[in-house]
Amino acid sequence: MDTIQNRISAFVKLGNFLSQYSLSEIQKKEGIDFNDLFFDGFKHQIKLAEENNTWFTKENILFSLEGWSNSLTDKNISYWLENQNFNTSQKNVAIIMAGNIPLVGFHDFLAVLISGHSVLVKQSSNDKNLLPFIAKYLEYVEPSFKGKIQFTEQKLTNFDAVIATGSDNTARYFEHYFKDKPNIIRKNRNSAAILTGNESENDLNNLSNDIFQYFGLGCRSVSKLFVPKDYNFDAFFKGMYNKSEIINNVKYANNYDYNKAVYLMSEFDLLENGFLMIKEDESYASPIATVFYEYYSDKNQLQQKLIQDADKIQCIVAKDFSDAEIEFGQTQNPQLWDYADGINTLEFLVKI
Repeated sequence: MDTIQNRISAFVKLGNFLSQYSLSEIQKKEGIDFNDLFFDGFKHQIKLAEENNTWFTKENILFSLEGWSNSLTDKNISYWLENQNFNTSQKNVAIIMAGNIPLVGFHDFLAVLISGHSVLVKQSSNDKNLLPFIAKYLEYVEPSFKGKIQFTEQKLTNFDAVIATGSDNTARYFEHYFKDKPNIIRKNRNSAAILTGNESENDLNNLSNDIFQYFGLGCRSVSKLFVPKDYNFDAFFKGMYNKSEIINNVKYANNYDYNKAVYLMSEFDLLENGFLMIKEDESYASPIATVFYEYYSDKNQLQQKLIQDADKIQCIVAKDFSDAEIEFGQTQNPQLWDYADGINTLEFLVKI
């Protein structure tokens, strides 16, 4: 029977299943539903995902899975769904997913199914292995999901609403193509950190997680720093040093070498430490292995600037700067109620 409680229970069981795949170890546990059928198969899908996209290292995949396992608890899901009224007619919701980090479209997938709708998924070719297997697991633990989850590589047809994530360029196409359907269309966003010079060593070590997790490819990855005039970057670079081994990833190293060569040939001023470059630049979106920075002299003026640039920013990492700030080291650990682009997906799904 398809009830909200059954749907919650299914995702809690999925969270338990995913808890077997953590950064510390992959270990089969007792008491997990359908584990004999799915445990080894999912381990194989992790391997395939790694082979299909070299940015998807085993560590990055497991970091994502561990994060979802921690989120998918009865307590978290119930809190997230509080005050939502799902007595809506069932619709078919299409999701066009990005492929920049592992399972980047899972929150939309979860929101559509937990709302009682059917989902039509168009995956990125960069992230095609994990979600279909997870969907199959969900169909086993909650049979009412059967027939409500569909994947396609073809042109989208027979849908009532759409959630699409892409670049600024693809967003223009999406806006035109889906103008007659209820939609959420997400564009490029990046995250920024505001430094004062009073950060502790621990703060800056934590900031390195915000910068380097997923090689900086996520919209929640910090790609821009705001620093006071005369800021001394020595402490910043010291805080980054614990991530120095990232340069051993061939793809990252190639990007580092290429971007460094471009900057040097263009005679840009930049500071670097052998695995990260920082460059003064007003843009929020920096290339791989690079973080942009911008000076500020007045906190209030900076707050106004960030309000004006809100449509370009996903997260702001800071300490005692604003109500919306995120602690150092926490950008890649969003809660279920931390919505991409600040758009409440559940409210959208209730209204369609």
